[in-house]
Amino acid sequence: MKVLITGFDPFGGAEINPAYEAVKLLPDTIEGASITKLEIPTVFQKDGEVLAEAIEAVQPDIVICVGQAGGRSDISIEKVAINLMEARIPDNEQQQPLNQVIHEDGETAYFATIPVKAMVNNVKAAGIPSSVSYTAGTFVCNDIMYRLLYLAEKQNKDLRGGFIHVPYLPEQVVGLPVGTPSLPVETIAKGLEFAIAAAVTTKEDQNTAMGTIM
Repeated sequence: MKVLITGFDPFGGAEINPAYEAVKLLPDTIEGASITKLEIPTVFQKDGEVLAEAIEAVQPDIVICVGQAGGRSDISIEKVAINLMEARIPDNEQQQPLNQVIHEDGETAYFATIPVKAMVNNVKAAGIPSSVSYTAGTFVCNDIMYRLLYLAEKQNKDLRGGFIHVPYLPEQVVGLPVGTPSLPVETIAKGLEFAIAAAVTTKEDQNTAMGTIM
């Protein structure tokens, strides 16, 4: 089995992005699956082009994209991506789309096809905080998740895919309001490893309640 896992480059004036920093620390094999790591640009549309080229080259069974969610305190496994680009800040090529669809012929939303709940439980079993998230935002993180699932729907229905959000690193919260959550890069990488392990070994997701009230 082959797994392609991606992380974004730094954006918004930052010098580091915990997503790819953690991805780089992953082992080359997890539960017998070979792991290919890729940095992708924090740029609308170009992110999907780079990902599509990598999928063509690697021919993975599973694709998991990883991005930063500053302000979150855990490893958040995303459940859904929506067909919308609405950027509060510009991307790394100064694009700032507002109220635009990602694909005119795409569904309003796509659900992740990786076993989200099993992944959350495996991360938590390792002593690392994790939860299901039901919003990937409307910036480039949602963009790449939607483009991945659109590509799978249109071209390769056997390809399983999804997205994981990770918190700031401790060095990123220096100067931010007291209490801003963060996790060490080693902890984030270990959480990703346990999430990937569950994705590799689980075909049918767990039937446990992980919904939210708000």
